[in-house]
Amino acid sequence: MSRPVVAGIVTALVGFTSSFAVVLTGLAAVGASPAQAASGLLALSLLMGLSCIVLAWRYRMPITVAWSTPGAALLAATGLVEGGWSAAVGAFIVVAGLILLTAVWPQLGRLIARIPPSIAQAMLAGVLLPLCLAPVSGVVTNPWGVLPVIITWLVFLRLAARWAVPLAFVAASIVVGIHLATNQTVIDPTTLIPAFELTVPTFTVGGIVGIALPLFLVTMASQNVPGVAIMRSYGYEVPWRPAMFVTGIGTAVAAPFGGHAINLAAISAALAAAPEADADAKRRWVAGVSTGATAVLLGAASTLFVALVLLAPAAVIPAVAGIALFSAFGSAVQQAIDDPGERMPAVVTFLVAASGVAIAGVSAAFWALVVGLVVRLALHAGRRG
Repeated sequence: MSRPVVAGIVTALVGFTSSFAVVLTGLAAVGASPAQAASGLLALSLLMGLSCIVLAWRYRMPITVAWSTPGAALLAATGLVEGGWSAAVGAFIVVAGLILLTAVWPQLGRLIARIPPSIAQAMLAGVLLPLCLAPVSGVVTNPWGVLPVIITWLVFLRLAARWAVPLAFVAASIVVGIHLATNQTVIDPTTLIPAFELTVPTFTVGGIVGIALPLFLVTMASQNVPGVAIMRSYGYEVPWRPAMFVTGIGTAVAAPFGGHAINLAAISAALAAAPEADADAKRRWVAGVSTGATAVLLGAASTLFVALVLLAPAAVIPAVAGIALFSAFGSAVQQAIDDPGERMPAVVTFLVAASGVAIAGVSAAFWALVVGLVVRLALHAGRRG
């Protein structure tokens, strides 16, 4: 059983270290304090870990659950909405409700599937663009801090692509350590004790339309649907309704403590489900349980990761977050413009989302979807074939 156990540990480590900075960036952008962001990271880690264990154990499949990394990037691009952090938490609860509704009412899932992939991916690409530019601007702002991160990522992208982003994070940690030692910074150990911060949610139009709806759509289109497809490619048929119930309940529990959304893992799902995890497909479910247990342990160190972000020199952590999103950005761009007939609506969607312009207190991501669909309708209405 050692192979699937190790595969699960690797899955959790790669997923966590590759994207926790994106999650913290997103939560901070919508108004979370450092303590609230640490609470959100802790809640997400615990709930996605427990969800992994429940689903993998119950269905004897290597089902893995992750936080919504594209969703966190969406939060970073959205910024503050009417009502601030409490309205963002209210939006997270709405997302949980929509995920549960997807389990109860399958037609909602089919309705989401009718959104053209080119439009959905173009919106995601536009949301990711500003974050992906951080390593570029960071080289100018702090070359001695950012260049080691980029060089490490590039070297291991060639040698061991799976570990390129986690090792870039290790390089960033070394940069932070040198910075703290040089400045003789002392960290109070009591600040590293993990703790939950409960936030009373409020519900505003800006929060629901500007955060909840785009976050739900991005999570479904970029995580849950691809996650099922990836698992199917390895011979596993994920039970859709139970998976949506578990992740929906998990999102609902995590939301008051600052967690934005959990979902089926997509990219990292292959690490636990592939033959490398175990030659016997019937034993790979152990990798799902191992992933969950490791995620819970990593969550216990949430305040340490937040402290690392807060104490880091300028531009270093944003550079890591940007590098972590390169792959998702490239995939989104490719899918957005792959079909020449859908290219112009996708380009318009991308530009509106990348603009970051909020109208009537509603984020650019929502308007990007609206404008993209209108342009597509104008170009294709009345055409046949």
